Amino acid sequence: MSLIPLRDTDLVFDDRPWDWADRENARIAAHWAEKSQGNGGLFDGRVLVTWRHAIVDGVLHGACLETDFSKFLAWRDFGFPDTSVVNVFAMAALRAEDGAYLMGVMGQRTANPGRIYFAAGTPDPHDVVDGRVDLAGSVIRELMEETGLGADDVTIGDGFTAIRRGQRLAVMRDLSVRGSAEEVRARVRTNLASLPEEELDDLFIVRGPGDLDPARMPDFIVDFLTERFRQEAG
Repeated sequence: MSLIPLRDTDLVFDDRPWDWADRENARIAAHWAEKSQGNGGLFDGRVLVTWRHAIVDGVLHGACLETDFSKFLAWRDFGFPDTSVVNVFAMAALRAEDGAYLMGVMGQRTANPGRIYFAAGTPDPHDVVDGRVDLAGSVIRELMEETGLGADDVTIGDGFTAIRRGQRLAVMRDLSVRGSAEEVRARVRTNLASLPEEELDDLFIVRGPGDLDPARMPDFIVDFLTERFRQEAG
């Protein structure tokens, strides 16, 4: 799976009905009732999915519609049956000064308990600025919400790196943070107790291919880091 370098992103908010979700409304409602039972951490807020996209000359173009998280979650859990839409989302590829990558271990009250991946989130209406979906801003917002680290704590790399797996298109943003991986992990552990919504249980450190855990990490994360380590090894 190749990594696609991007100079920029250009996603517009061009709302329209999601026909698949409208047709599957009853099944989606039943699925949400099952998933949210006993898990008060799940919230049926509004999110964005991409119904049109293309990469042209290093720029990701596209248009997003707004929907309920319950509909998005059902679409994901049902195996992405509607291939007319894509889950485009940004991730903070956070790296410490010692070269190690840092990912979150998702908490038990989230939709992905125990999973390991970079700070990220499905775009939502907060990411729409002047009619455009701000993926760069989404990265920093998610990083702050999940770890307590903000824009002043990191150095932001140029551009993005895209990687596609089925109906998921992850858009990675390189961020470097001062301190060793263990030092950053300790800082974030301290931050977690004071965050309004504690999404993470911990940070997971990846120093090389041997630290990758395909059983707990999404396939696109494994692809991304495997290729990065391969490139760096020469």
